[in-house]
Amino acid sequence: MDGTGRTGGAAYGRATGGRAAGGRAAGGRAAGGRAAGGRDRDEAGRARNARPRDGLGRPLPYGAQGMPRQPEGVVRRPEETVAQAQALLDAGKPFHAHEVFEDAWKSGPARERSLWRGLAQLAVGLTHAARGNATGGARLLRRGAVAVAEWSAATGERRPYGMDLPGLARWARDLASEVERAHGPVDARRAGPRLLG
Repeated sequence: MDGTGRTGGAAYGRATGGRAAGGRAAGGRAAGGRAAGGRDRDEAGRARNARPRDGLGRPLPYGAQGMPRQPEGVVRRPEETVAQAQALLDAGKPFHAHEVFEDAWKSGPARERSLWRGLAQLAVGLTHAARGNATGGARLLRRGAVAVAEWSAATGERRPYGMDLPGLARWARDLASEVERAHGPVDARRAGPRLLG
């Protein structure tokens, strides 16, 4: 409360740990020390998220020590995408694997984009399940399973780049059911799929 009996302004900022409405610290600075309205943008004005993240991709406070991010926009051969994503899944980093699949989805041939998007959804579903978000994890795992199964049916390819799409779809559906039953986080390292069947 201020001297008039109202709560607001600087008093509100003090009551919320120095943050005023909109996440800005009292005095017009954004939480983390950036200027109010100062957005993390590249030279072309596109949004960039340089905020540190933990091993499951959750944002950490600015200045905290986080996990190294996957570089964005990397063009890889499909076999390199699969190998790198598998290494990240084996390390319990499905969020990072999703970023690798996302690069393939955005840079690959139009005919394969729905395949890579579906694989990214599987990795993000595992990410949410590992964070303890049973509803979101199960939903994304099932969405990814449908996407890879539909791509396989539409193209007639069951094993693109050595990946076992029917096995991945089955893994995703089974894990989605397990996540819904358990209602707790899964171990991403143990629960991760084998891309090459």
